[in-house]
Amino acid sequence: MHELIRDITLSILFAWMLGLLAHFSRQPLILAYLIAGFCIGPFGAGWVHSQESISVISELGLIFMLFMIGLEIDLKKIVRAGRVILFAAGSQLLGGCLLGALFFVGIGLSLGGGHFDVVYLCVACALSSTVIIVKVLYEKRELDTLPGRITLGILVLQDIFAILFLAVQPSLANLQVSVILLSIGRVAVLVAAALLVSRYVLPRLFHQIARRPELILLGALAWCFLVAETAERLSLSREMGALIAGVSLSTFPYALDVTAKVTTLRDFFITLFFVALGMTIPVPGLSVIGLALMIAGFTVVSRLVTTSTPLYLMKQGLRASLLPALNLAQISEFSLVVIQTGVADHHIAAETANATSFAFVVLAVLSTFVMTRSDEITRWAIGPLKRIGLRDLDHGNGHAEEHGGGHGEARRIVILGFFRAASALLAEIERQTPVLLEQITVVDFNPNVYQTLLSRGLHVIYGDISNVDTLLHAGIGKSEMIILSVPDSLLKGATNEKLVRHVRALNPTALIVATADLLADVGALYEAGASYVTVTRLSDAHELFTVIEAAQAGLLADKRAELDLRLGERREVLP
Repeated sequence: MHELIRDITLSILFAWMLGLLAHFSRQPLILAYLIAGFCIGPFGAGWVHSQESISVISELGLIFMLFMIGLEIDLKKIVRAGRVILFAAGSQLLGGCLLGALFFVGIGLSLGGGHFDVVYLCVACALSSTVIIVKVLYEKRELDTLPGRITLGILVLQDIFAILFLAVQPSLANLQVSVILLSIGRVAVLVAAALLVSRYVLPRLFHQIARRPELILLGALAWCFLVAETAERLSLSREMGALIAGVSLSTFPYALDVTAKVTTLRDFFITLFFVALGMTIPVPGLSVIGLALMIAGFTVVSRLVTTSTPLYLMKQGLRASLLPALNLAQISEFSLVVIQTGVADHHIAAETANATSFAFVVLAVLSTFVMTRSDEITRWAIGPLKRIGLRDLDHGNGHAEEHGGGHGEARRIVILGFFRAASALLAEIERQTPVLLEQITVVDFNPNVYQTLLSRGLHVIYGDISNVDTLLHAGIGKSEMIILSVPDSLLKGATNEKLVRHVRALNPTALIVATADLLADVGALYEAGASYVTVTRLSDAHELFTVIEAAQAGLLADKRAELDLRLGERREVLP
């Protein structure tokens, strides 16, 4: 016991020190935790050498990590997942596993005879890192963009795929139809029981203790370990039970409260898991490094093929097809969980497991840099892809011509970039002066916006507004008014100030309306050539002030009824 406490102390101390170094050098924290484990583990300084300590630390961290992954799986989003996400995720998972089987068998890895290296690598390489992707997309403010939503949708379905694999994983050595059905049946029973309890019993209990934070935390942990131990009794695994416990709580009313209270504890044990995992990684030999590089290379290539291809075939355009593939081009921390379960059951060779961990580290670093520069990479790649014959949504622009003339025909008003403000503007114009829609051109590279506006008969051009050629194509030089409705926080490859300068250079006489995020940006936009600058916080403030006035006069219900009526009459492109 004293040795375990000392080992945990060393693990946390080194994880914190290397975590600080990773933070200041802008590297993934998971990488720091793995290196910390290696440094203090049996293959490093040897300060932590007890296999029992490493096993206990790893299993506790794994249980908490899967419990939190389960809490973050939104079943409602899966049910509402659109055709594009479902088809893309299915193609990515099935295509990745099929290509993986061909590739890994081709390089001589084991399949059968009690060794399932190929199977585990296929599954591991098909999963992407939720931790890395969500963190980077959040920092880039791309979670609510079309590529961001596609990426997150595929991640959720990858988690479901991993759950199904963990259900049959213990029976791989005796894989028969009856065994598979029995394993899935056990999971189904456990899932059904957990969902029923979380739906009809836990909400009442948690309602009674809602004002006692310590009891909420203890209740969530008790539920996690109860379902985990039940899964162990059903010949599944505690890790599988923890995942089911999290999923069952993800839909109940106190899920957000539970997640908030367990998050700190989760971070502690996840840190321990990755440190313990780092302890098991030996100094890689040339064979391990070579296999790791092959695994990493296959993961990137297979992700580009199996993700971009279905999205391109569903007419999402080159940009929206490439960005999710770049976002997903790494190995998941869940993949390390899958590999470790294989090691524990002696299904996979230690060398293969070590190579997978090394490949995870390589891709964690590279994908972070790639994702932060994904827009630049995509712009660079679209040109060569077009030259080899791939067509983007702007090919020929035949539909645009049918709805308003040729490419060079000038419109009085051009809207550069289309997000919620532009969507609301078009709905307002349609309500008050629908004839004005005939004089408007919209320029954007969201394929959903492009298809929807075309179907409504509007003149729309598919293109990147940061590209001067796109501005020329849109007839900027002959337009009377150009509206920039997208704030800098959402623009890719440009700012409102840069766009104003480009537009003013192309059209010295046009009225240019720009948008400012910050009050300090207003003056710079006017100096760049803007005719008028909108600041959305001012209109928001006015609206909130009228709400306060209505509430003080006892008329808030009337104001809400008025708003509900207005919302019911709108036909916006973006909800």
